[in-house]
Parts: sequence; C-alpha cells; structure tokens
Amino acid sequence: MIKKITDSNIFHKIADSFVPFFSWIIITFPLWLSPFHPAVVSYFIISFNIYFFYKSFITAYYAVLSYKEILFHSKINYQKKIKKIKNSFYINHFVIIPNYKEHLYKLESTINSIIENDYPYKKINLVLAFEKRENEANNKYKILYKKYNKYFQKIFATFHPDIPEEEPGKASNQTFAAKIIDKYIEENNIERDKTIITICDADSHLPKNYFSYLTFTFLKDKERIYHFYWAPVLLYNNFWQLPIFVRIQATLSSILRLSFLSQKENLIQVSTYSTNMWLLKKINFWDVNIIPEDWHIFFQAFFKFGEKIKTIPLYTIVNGDAVFSGAILKTFINRYEQERRWAWGVSDVGYFIKNFFKTPHINLLIKLKKLFFLIETHLLWPVSFFILTISASIPPLINPVFKNTVLGFILPKTSALILTLTSSFLILYFYLDIKIREKIKIKTKISNLPILFVQWYFLPIVSFFFSSLPALDSHTRILFGKKLKYKVTEKI
Repeated sequence: MIKKITDSNIFHKIADSFVPFFSWIIITFPLWLSPFHPAVVSYFIISFNIYFFYKSFITAYYAVLSYKEILFHSKINYQKKIKKIKNSFYINHFVIIPNYKEHLYKLESTINSIIENDYPYKKINLVLAFEKRENEANNKYKILYKKYNKYFQKIFATFHPDIPEEEPGKASNQTFAAKIIDKYIEENNIERDKTIITICDADSHLPKNYFSYLTFTFLKDKERIYHFYWAPVLLYNNFWQLPIFVRIQATLSSILRLSFLSQKENLIQVSTYSTNMWLLKKINFWDVNIIPEDWHIFFQAFFKFGEKIKTIPLYTIVNGDAVFSGAILKTFINRYEQERRWAWGVSDVGYFIKNFFKTPHINLLIKLKKLFFLIETHLLWPVSFFILTISASIPPLINPVFKNTVLGFILPKTSALILTLTSSFLILYFYLDIKIREKIKIKTKISNLPILFVQWYFLPIVSFFFSSLPALDSHTRILFGKKLKYKVTEKI
C-alpha cells in the first residue's frame, strides 16, 4: 500500500514537472549542445523560427476572420430572433461576479453593462460572489442591492469563507456561489439544463447583445448541455490610461484572443464565459484546490464527457480592463504577477496526464490532440523569447570552429531574415487594434498614431518582462514544488 502511494506521488510529480523541465531544456539547449553538435542546434533554431512565422501567420489569419465575423453578427438582431423561438422565455440566466476588494465603481460599471443589455425577458439573476474575509463586502452588497434590485429578477449575495483544504481564489469562490444557486434552483423546481450560468469578471463589460446572442445560440445548439460559450475578453476598457509597455501587452493579448475565437477545434474559454448548470453540477463545479480555473473547468468536463465538450464562439466583444495600479512601477509588478498566475495554468498539463490513462471511454486520438495543444501552448510561453532573440548568436560564439563554417555564418542572418518577415504581421495587428477599438467606441486620435506604431519596437522588452520571464518563474516554481498564492490583480 505504501509503495503504491509512493509510486503515485512520483508519477504526479513527473507529470507536473514535464513541461517546466523541457522549458529549461529547450532554453539552455544552445548552451550545452553547441560545443558538440552546433549544426543540430542551428537547424533547431531555424526550424523554430519558421514554425514561429507559421504561428504568426495563423494568428493574423484567424484574427481577421474573427473580426469579419464580429462585424457580420453585429448586424443581426438577436433580440427579435429569440422572441420567435418557442419556449425561449423559460431560459433562466444567473450572472456570477466573483470579486474581492474590487472598487465599488468597478462593480457598478460592470453591472450597468448587464442592465443595458437588449435581452427581452426579465430572467436575469445577479450573483455577487464576495469573499467573507473582505470587511467591506456586506456594505457593498447593500449599496448594490438598493441601486440595482429593480433591474433583476433577483439579486443574490454569497460570502465565501476561508476553508483550509481550499485554494483561496476565483475557482473556490465560484464553486461556493454556484452551489448556493444550485440549491435555490432545486428548491424552486427550475430545470438545470435550461439555466445558463455566466461567469463575469468584475471588470468585464458585457456587450449590449450578449444575453440575446447567447440565448439564441444556446437554444439552437442541439448539444448545448455539453458546451461552454465564449466571447473574447479584449483589454481595452482603460486603454489610454496604461503605461506604454503594458498597453503593448494588452493589445497583443487582445489580438491573440480575437484569433483564438475562430480556431474552433482548440477554442477554450477564459475569464468571462457561460455554460449551463446541468454541466456544472455533473462535474461538481470548479475544483477548489487550483488557481487557474478557466481551462481547468473545460478539462474537468472533457474527462467526464469526452469530445462532446466544446467551447462555442460568440462573435461579439467583452471589454475588460488591463492591469493598471496608478503608479508605473506598481502597475509593472502587478502585470508581472498576473502573467505569472496565468502561466500557472501549466499545471493543467500534469492534471491532463494524470487523467489521460483513467479515461478509456475517450478516443485516444482526441486526447492526444488536446494534450499536444496544451503542451504546445505552455511550452512556447516561456521558451519563444529566448529562442527567437539570442539563441542564433550562441553556437558561433561558443564554438569558434563552427563560426567559420557556412552554416555558422548564415545562421544569425537566416534567423534575422525570418524574424523580419514575421514582424510584418505587426502592421496587420496595428490596423486591427485600431479597428476593434473603433468598434467599441474607443477612438484613436490622428496624433496618437505615431506612438501606437513606434510602441511595437518595444515588443521584445515587453515579451521578456511580461510574458516569458513570469511564465518561466511559474514553471520553475512547479519544478521545485513551490506553491503560488492567488493574488487579485489590481485595476483602478
């Protein structure tokens, strides 16, 4: 028995460390192999650069496709469409807003976006999911209830207590709130499969057509009980307040999310999304002992129901806040910590591997595709910067003999050429950034255009400090068994 437990612990440790270990192997690869096999290193670097060019092309292609779809769907009156669907009135919405020490005006701004929706029925319930340890929580609830009660079918307040076996954070808070709502649903004989739960971040402004579009898509979806629904959360709410480095990162994140929207086979929801209570109940809600919950809840459902589980795209825009703490240095620190928390999602790889062999009912090929996508995403995160920027100069530097060969001579030049071609996609990102913000009424003055263009020259610095380094930090912590505590990102 003791041996089985020990073997299990070793397997879990290996599974958790798999991607973090290879992150360090790949980053240091040019250093330890160049003295012996510089050609192998060179071919790897060139191959990686070509692969990165391909990924950049795919990102650009799908971002444009998503933007066109958003323009198309913005012209459709979903409010009228759902009125024509039989029994559409019986769909119930519960919007859970998990929050901790959020400014009252932030919560009010988010709630205002909900009540300004064009949804034709008063079937929206608001769930304010507070943490019990926040002293001001009860007072906030009273203020919000008094101001907004008339706009909702019902307003709930939940106060998540600190529980020793739980990880404090969004996942455990949402589970606590959802279980209370589930009990209310059961007591009032409301059907779980006709109850849509929307998880809405405290700074997410839902578009005017969100609930109409969501309800229409849900009702037309024959496999709806197995699906999540997601519109991209673009970080433009406070765009012109942001320091330039954070603004670049927010823009790039927004373009990437826009691109993911049309990549339906690999689409997994993040941040603000919707699903039904039946599915949440079947998988026992969010795991309460994890930090990154968005992809994790998808994989919880996947290992229960297999390939039926999908995230369905909603071609509209949820507008969220990027990190902004007032002071520049404080903003930079918070941005770093936010990225590190997101990168902690690499722990999902270990979770996936552990469940891979426990689920013979799921098609092996489907599982492998999901696993490779998950590994690819989290491996590229910390690795890309190092391979793309400094690796090509290492083999000739470490191995002087190789420097005098043809391959040693052309390696830096070939790498630079591929990266130059790749950087041409930034022109498209620049254009999309302006058009998307125009769509959500965040204007760009002509006088701002030069700085918006020039800021992209800082992308390598931004990629290092706000992407690769915090991701590598998370990976290294997992390798050495150091936990990361959930910390709410400050947005003022």
